[in-house]
Amino acid sequence: MSGGRLTTHVLDTARGKPAAGVRIALYRVSGNSHSKIAETVTNADGRTDAPMLTGAALKEGSYELVFFAGDYLRASGQAGEGVLFLDQIPIRFGVPDAGQHYHVPLLISPFAYSTYRGS
Repeated sequence: MSGGRLTTHVLDTARGKPAAGVRIALYRVSGNSHSKIAETVTNADGRTDAPMLTGAALKEGSYELVFFAGDYLRASGQAGEGVLFLDQIPIRFGVPDAGQHYHVPLLISPFAYSTYRGS
């Protein structure tokens, strides 16, 4: 199947609003090997302007989204320049059916994060 897509968004739960300007890198994972296949930045709505992957580019297998949360937390005034509790947040997930929609959002604050498979 080739109708699938991968999307994401970032919400700042400490401020109660979308997290704009978060850099996100997407990697295809095979064993201990990572290959970067996409990179983007969230818009004012905390979403990407386009899906991270669509159609034939989305294949069954393992992926990892890396959210550069530390840069965002510093820019939004929620963190200083020192060592952060949360900086780069990796979320590794599997795509068992490349024909489906996989939505992998991130909810962040300076000291916690969560994710889920959205719709």
